[in-house]
Amino acid sequence: MNMGWQVILGTVLVLVSALLYLFHFLIFHDAHHIFLYLLGDIAFVPVEVLLVTLIIHKLLNLREKKVLLEKLNMIIGAFFSEIGTDLLKIFSDADPALETICGNLVVKNDWDDAHFEKVYTSLRKYDYGVDIKKIAMEELRDKLLKRRDFMVRLLENPNLLEHESFTGLLWAVFHLTEEMASRKSFADLPGSDLAHMGGDIKRAYHLLVHSWLDYMRHLKDNYPYLFSLAMRRNPFDEKATPVIT
Repeated sequence: MNMGWQVILGTVLVLVSALLYLFHFLIFHDAHHIFLYLLGDIAFVPVEVLLVTLIIHKLLNLREKKVLLEKLNMIIGAFFSEIGTDLLKIFSDADPALETICGNLVVKNDWDDAHFEKVYTSLRKYDYGVDIKKIAMEELRDKLLKRRDFMVRLLENPNLLEHESFTGLLWAVFHLTEEMASRKSFADLPGSDLAHMGGDIKRAYHLLVHSWLDYMRHLKDNYPYLFSLAMRRNPFDEKATPVIT
């Protein structure tokens, strides 16, 4: 169906071209000149295809992708401002082994790409365990429910398809929200259900840490003033404070 108008347009353009060549012949009666330039134009077509499809199109795609990534990072920044940073604080406070990695997550202004890569490597072996008993589950549920509509609006954004890791994070947090909303009380849950909830929290915690680190790297490279505030709100730094002293 979509090809119908393209075929019609192509046919019309070819007919217009043929009529113009015919008009040229009727006026000048010079078929040699017509075929000479026609052959030259056809010979240039492969070069034109190379320039348009392989070079110019590639450059335009790179520019569009860069603009899209900028928009996605704005969305990611909104997520961490609204709920992500708070969740990291809650989960990390309940992480019994946090001391083994928190030093690697206190991002500094002098970090370069090599330092970030070193941190990524060190985090691959981390378990992201969370002691669910140290989490105020009712407060966490209320916090998530207050931001549920916000997260739904993020999931409706079609641009997120270009950022699979962040989409996975949103689904993990949204799933945790639905699990917690399905329980009226957390006081008398059986151990098996608490273990299930702990697994959901662990999944969200893991994805949060990696997305947060990616976002911090982006801010450092592109927005120093936002990076400065993010460092002063670092959920892994006990000494962090937004107040500049």
